[in-house]
Amino acid sequence: MKATDVVMTPIHKEGHIFVAIFFVVSILLFYVWEPAAWVGLIVSVWCIYFFRDPDRIIPDEKGVLVSPADGTVCAVSEAPAPAELGMGSDPRTRITIFLSVFNVHVNRVPAAGEITATTYVPGKFLNAAADNASEENERQLIRMQTEDGHDIAFAQIAGLVARRILCDVKKGDTVARGDRFGLIRFGSRTDIYLDKGQHATVKVGQTMIGGETIIARNR
Repeated sequence: MKATDVVMTPIHKEGHIFVAIFFVVSILLFYVWEPAAWVGLIVSVWCIYFFRDPDRIIPDEKGVLVSPADGTVCAVSEAPAPAELGMGSDPRTRITIFLSVFNVHVNRVPAAGEITATTYVPGKFLNAAADNASEENERQLIRMQTEDGHDIAFAQIAGLVARRILCDVKKGDTVARGDRFGLIRFGSRTDIYLDKGQHATVKVGQTMIGGETIIARNR
């Protein structure tokens, strides 16, 4: 963790209350037990780091999708889009990104276009890297029509310690590539389902920068 990451980078509005609570508790602990207060201050600084919301340089290349999240690609596989979105049962290329508690958790729209459906699905809090997390964990599903005519989907999926998914887009919204659209607390996963005529440009183990890394291209 770099000091400049904590001091200079803005934090998401969702983090303000958490940072305030941790700092107040830490100050109070100085009157009770000083060692615990220092632990509290460390947690407070980590909380600022977790909720950081850095600006990103969005690629302007035509026919590309950008990563919806920071993190590590843990799978590139074939799977149908979530049934709740009504996109049929044909397999699509699915790119899975795992976000640790040290990654930026602000999510970004992979392409310009129109949001055509959003669905929240309650569920479990299994390890987000597990294969069945896409079907069993709490998740927010989003379908969109890109400006170049592709029908894609992406999902915010809760993990072991994630307990809230925030999604700021709704059906009918027009969005630009790289726009912020939500956040997941505190460890999580993001899936993106490509359309026919698109191919993944990333590999398992590759590090993603949300809004910047090109994750797929039109064929």
